[in-house]
Amino acid sequence: MSDIRPELVRGLTRPRAAAPPARVGVSRRRALQLMGTGLVLAGCGVDGQGGKAAVGRSDVQEYWSGRSGNGRLRWANWPGYMQDDHETIKAFEKATGIGVTYREVIQETGPWFGKIQAPLAAGQSIGFDLMVMTNGIQLEKCRQLGYLAPLDRSRLRNFAANAGPTYRNPSYDPGNAFTVPYQSGITGIAYNTRYVKDEITSIAQLFDPKYKGRVGMLGDSQELGSFGMFLLGVDPERSTPADWERAAARLREQRDRGIVRKYYTQDYVDAVSKGDVWLTMAWSGDVYSLTSPDVKFVVPEEGGTLWTDNLCIPRTAENPVDALTLIDWLYVPANNAPLTEFVNYITPVPAVREIVAADAAKATGAERRELTRLSTSPLVFPSQADLARLRRYRRLTQAEETRYQRIFEPIAKGS
Repeated sequence: MSDIRPELVRGLTRPRAAAPPARVGVSRRRALQLMGTGLVLAGCGVDGQGGKAAVGRSDVQEYWSGRSGNGRLRWANWPGYMQDDHETIKAFEKATGIGVTYREVIQETGPWFGKIQAPLAAGQSIGFDLMVMTNGIQLEKCRQLGYLAPLDRSRLRNFAANAGPTYRNPSYDPGNAFTVPYQSGITGIAYNTRYVKDEITSIAQLFDPKYKGRVGMLGDSQELGSFGMFLLGVDPERSTPADWERAAARLREQRDRGIVRKYYTQDYVDAVSKGDVWLTMAWSGDVYSLTSPDVKFVVPEEGGTLWTDNLCIPRTAENPVDALTLIDWLYVPANNAPLTEFVNYITPVPAVREIVAADAAKATGAERRELTRLSTSPLVFPSQADLARLRRYRRLTQAEETRYQRIFEPIAKGS
């Protein structure tokens, strides 16, 4: 029988699962990644192919000049990234008077980009004023092609005051020119202590022949490639095509020696819980949702990946001021805390931890236990030591993306 708690599965891994069914008879908790405080962007970023990915003061002023709020916005998000009763949205609407139309229409980043590319290229509305996109290939394309509105930092005072240092000036969006984080997660290693008696601390253990046929790897090319580079002591963000080739050679060797049982999307969770695989690449939020005390999660000594789902405004948004108001409102710790208590991923607002701990102290029974676990979990509130070992995906130009994918995609496909 699976060790996953159904009431905590949010479907938040890439690709996310369908949203869980509504739950009833439960409490408010539903059952239980610098600009410093600068308010205007200086020039930053890189010139992209087919568009301008750098942004300066004049770009921000040109976009936002004369714009005002309309009292409404339309938000596109992933399934499971909001309370079932939309508690956070209702609180925002009450506080600001802005009406929100919320749709869970993003299932995977690739297909989502494919859907919005044509209208954005034509300068047309995509029907949404705010969307959530994971750092990676498609978000980088949006930046380079000029599809995103430059953010007016003078209207993001709560972000300036409350965002954690890890989430300011990220490598994938220097100076937070176009994005601010919504939620983050860690790619590390999960292992089942019923079968693995050694302490797992290293990516090298995923390549150990003694675990032949019992290792899981993620099939996503950026995740897989990053772990191959970590194994070699290479920072993926600073990697070269020569590094990609060396990492791919090690990953092919791991595959060809029969060490890898399967390349997973999301179904590794059941596999590691049941012992089909004994150790696997894993996302932190998945492991948090397990009841089994046998399954542990570790950030490897070589490093792990910090991925971030980002709030960004399409350049053709009809209500960008209202979208920016929501973005900044979410960076008030008291506003962010209920969302974090539901989602169970890493919040970019560190002060939320104190609020969750205070909520735990006021709660009773199962809710108190869950909130206490949440406030003390390194999977939700990672230590600075763990964060220091994390790296993000490398930003790829169009030409680099083609080469990168040609190197890593065949590995999981067996070719």
